[in-house]
Amino acid sequence: MTMKADVPGAWMAQESAQALSVFARAATQEVTLPDMGDVRAFYTIARGSSDAAANILSYEFMRVLGVPVTSLPPSVFSIGAGVQLEDTAALVVSQSGASEDLVRSAKGARARGAKVLALTNQPDSPVEQVSEVTVPIGAGPENAVPATKTVVGSIAAGIALLAGIEPKYDAASAATKLQTAPTALPNANSIRAAFLRARNVYVIGRDTGFGAAHEVALKLKECCALHAEAYSASEVLHGPLQLATNPLMVLILDTGQADIQDSLDQAEARFGAVGCDVHRLRVSELIDAPLTPAAAAAYLLALIYPVILETALALGLNPDAPETLSKVTQTT
Repeated sequence: MTMKADVPGAWMAQESAQALSVFARAATQEVTLPDMGDVRAFYTIARGSSDAAANILSYEFMRVLGVPVTSLPPSVFSIGAGVQLEDTAALVVSQSGASEDLVRSAKGARARGAKVLALTNQPDSPVEQVSEVTVPIGAGPENAVPATKTVVGSIAAGIALLAGIEPKYDAASAATKLQTAPTALPNANSIRAAFLRARNVYVIGRDTGFGAAHEVALKLKECCALHAEAYSASEVLHGPLQLATNPLMVLILDTGQADIQDSLDQAEARFGAVGCDVHRLRVSELIDAPLTPAAAAAYLLALIYPVILETALALGLNPDAPETLSKVTQTT
């Protein structure tokens, strides 16, 4: 279906509605890998929404593979001399695959000994051309400046890659479960109303929910020009808790993992006790079947994107084309 470019939010509405179908396709693809050898660590290389997806994947990879996974700043290679990466893998996540700093990073990481793996949405992109393996996101064209379906698709492509590395990891079952899951938040109106009255927002999560929190905070800035920060539920109770002495909305993303409930409960109680406007999105209240943590984070993003879109429109903004942003950001 073709949407009119002059209808505010039309592209984002269409594309975010496709997110779960993109997830199903990307998560169930078969990934053929070269001999990975003894990879002792993974380094993710990404920016913006792709970096949030990489953060989500880092927790899933660490849990399943038992090796360190951490973010490597692209500037290490794009403006620096690089670092030694023997016996490691570099995972480059980029929807366009065209940002020059990511291309330089992929080239530099490979030259320094890393196996370079890429998740991209644009076939034959510059990043793909310098990577050993590329797992396609397969989301199709994305016209809105804020990435939605490609973020959810990046997570799905990442778990397909993980299943290729570790065959015991079941990526396909998550796609099956999400095909029949609710596609809208039952409390969407209350969340949108909270966004509209908020001046400052904390988005809180743990594990893969922390990466999702980064993405939600970024989207609130991009689409709604609303100040938002992402925190781990464990870190936010240190210095950042003091900001709760001013009016503050708190959105807690709960992926449903048993081992993070105490941390999220404590954050919810502490912020509630000081009068913050606290809201918690629980995957367990929307879908009975357990999801892998990465799939749960992707699901929460697919559900919250339309609420952010509606908030932006209510504020008189066009989220398809934020005033200061462009689709492909060239950085060094």
